[in-house]
Amino acid sequence: MKKFELTTTTKQVNGITLYQIKYLKDFSFIKAWDLGGWLEKEENLSQSGNAYVSGNACVYGNTHVSGNACVYGNAYVSGDVCVYGNAYVYGNTHVSGNACVSGDAYVYGNAHVYGDAHVSGNAHVSGNACVSGKYNYIKGKFIGWDDSWKITDITDKMWTDYWANQYVLGDYEITEQETKEEKKIVTLELTDEQLEKIKELIK
Repeated sequence: MKKFELTTTTKQVNGITLYQIKYLKDFSFIKAWDLGGWLEKEENLSQSGNAYVSGNACVYGNTHVSGNACVYGNAYVSGDVCVYGNAYVYGNTHVSGNACVSGDAYVYGNAHVYGDAHVSGNAHVSGNACVSGKYNYIKGKFIGWDDSWKITDITDKMWTDYWANQYVLGDYEITEQETKEEKKIVTLELTDEQLEKIKELIK
């Protein structure tokens, strides 16, 4: 038995017709006959598992939401994105391109994840963070700083737009997407001047 179907209620997003979905059975927090979010086609959401799309969330393109993943709020997910595992995408987030959000990752707030970015593990991406490029982001919270005022950066992009609204907190690891024999992670000790600059950025 299918867990949802497309209704005849539609809206246009970027010139694409999206259909509101209706759930056909109880699962997770969903009840049969609940109205859900918006899909371009049935293939955007798996008919198996506990994955769901709800609220004003829009999922289109070749995006596929599966497993126990949840997309809700005002989130927009498009392109060739994969959202799976126990991942949550919500708030006013935009996920696009070839990005993947998986594991126990959370993407929320006004965050943008795009390009070939992979967000996985226990990572949290939030606020106004923008994550892109061929990098995996795992085991970290990209929302602030830790007590030691250390930031781990393997791309040498400090003080560029990449870091403008993005910081690293807690137990984190950033690795290149293409696996190498050794993962090279550099821990930067910040000067007092750099600390003041970060404080100004996050006010």
